[in-house]
Amino acid sequence: MPEGFFMRRFRNWILIPALIVAAIWVGLTIWVEREGPARKWELVSVNIKGAALVVFDPDPIYNLDEQVCQSFAKALTENGWQVTIATVAAAGSIDTSFDLYVLCANTYNWTPDRAIVEYIKSTLLNNKPVVAITLGAGSTKQSQRKFEELIKRKGARLIASGSYWLWRPNAEEKKEGSNVDAAVEKVYHWADSIARAQ
Repeated sequence: MPEGFFMRRFRNWILIPALIVAAIWVGLTIWVEREGPARKWELVSVNIKGAALVVFDPDPIYNLDEQVCQSFAKALTENGWQVTIATVAAAGSIDTSFDLYVLCANTYNWTPDRAIVEYIKSTLLNNKPVVAITLGAGSTKQSQRKFEELIKRKGARLIASGSYWLWRPNAEEKKEGSNVDAAVEKVYHWADSIARAQ
């Protein structure tokens, strides 16, 4: 058999699986990056120190984002804040000014999710205090940096930023329980310290 036959066959064995993987990757990216449903709910405190808006775009596979945002909101509420939690789709129609903005981004392809990025670009955050939460499977450093830079470019005051992970350990000392539970607990304590400082 000619040498070209083997090269074509070898190339096809590599090229076809690579194209299949690329097509699946693109399809999954389009699916997870689309804006989620519009949902909004409020947590009210007895002694109101201020009003906070917590915004996230729900991941269609895991709900780490929602759990983390609820945990952050719970800590704020227990410290006297009235908190509105909203998905990006619902937050776009909220025209009230808040004393604190908590923005949560999922990481897809090493960047913050498109929906929260577009929300930030279209929202007046000039001189507003903002907390940034970056979530991901385990590698969020680049996404967190991009997220922080975007928030600062909008003129917001980035007062705190943290990353939490679905698979990578969120707490070295905690060996029992799920990684999601560790993230939710860490976020609660982090939010509690932020609320006390405001």
